[in-house]
Amino acid sequence: MALPANASAARLRLLTVPALLLLLSSAALLIFLALPSLSPSSSAASSAHLCACSPPSTHTTTTVTTTTTTASPAPVTTSPADVAWLKAQLASNSLLAGGAAASHDAWHRLRKGINPRTREQQLFDINRHHGISHYPDEEASNHTALPCPGELLVEEHHSNYGEPWAGGRDVFEFLANASALTHTDQVLEIGCGTLRVGLHFIRYLEPGRFHCLERDELSLMAALRYELPAQGLLYKRPMIVRGEDMDFSKFGDTVMYDLIYASAVFLHIPDKLVWTGLERLAGKLRPQRGRIFVSHNIKFCSRLGSDECTRRLAKLGLEYVGKHTHDSLLFNHYEIWFEFRRPKV
Repeated sequence: MALPANASAARLRLLTVPALLLLLSSAALLIFLALPSLSPSSSAASSAHLCACSPPSTHTTTTVTTTTTTASPAPVTTSPADVAWLKAQLASNSLLAGGAAASHDAWHRLRKGINPRTREQQLFDINRHHGISHYPDEEASNHTALPCPGELLVEEHHSNYGEPWAGGRDVFEFLANASALTHTDQVLEIGCGTLRVGLHFIRYLEPGRFHCLERDELSLMAALRYELPAQGLLYKRPMIVRGEDMDFSKFGDTVMYDLIYASAVFLHIPDKLVWTGLERLAGKLRPQRGRIFVSHNIKFCSRLGSDECTRRLAKLGLEYVGKHTHDSLLFNHYEIWFEFRRPKV
């Protein structure tokens, strides 16, 4: 039986509404499920929540360029360019020779400062604590690591030589050049005194490379208690030995020297003892390259006559090389040096 037209339309509306609602519900569900994938932050948070593993590592390769700068070794000799530079500085400051200090009295009238003093006056001040900040007696020993006698502090020992203290630098420059000295060479000074020359060798050489035999107590006091600490050279650990009679045994049996020198020392030693020292040192001098230098004269040799001296040197394995002179940088003075070596064995 056929339904009426209005009945068919109502039936169609009744069937369509539920289907439409289902369709809309399905679409909403799909949109809800799709939203997390469309949000980067939500996705990352979800991933972090779902995975407890460590995040993937990122490897970054960084290239570091290191530039190593090697300082040039300090020159041994004062160059003509150095002299020219200093003269220019003196001229620009109106300090050329023949200036205001034309006499001894005029020189001392130029002294200025908080409390200009002579060495004698300084020593008096130190001993009496006059004009010097100091700790009371009960605390005095608690603040000074290396107490030094006042005579050394005012550098009285710098006047113990027959020439200015600055001459020590002249000797160093000559010997270092004449022996082609390197920082690793082993050096022995016979009679280093207060280190007028030795300070420059100690500063130049590597630690432990400077040896000295000295018999004078005051000189050793000045060297060890004042010069080395005051010059900041304690770390160089020079081996300075008190001894005489050319006894070098404390320096060891295996040491080999590249340079041995005696500055104005053999003048005061009997010839027989000088030959004893040479006999003991000849085997410790490095063959060919090693050098012995003796200043002023070699009367221990010349008094024997040329032939006999040559024979005795040859018996020790030594030979005479020649005579040299060098000028002082700062005052009118020159020194004579005599060179010996050990031929190839």
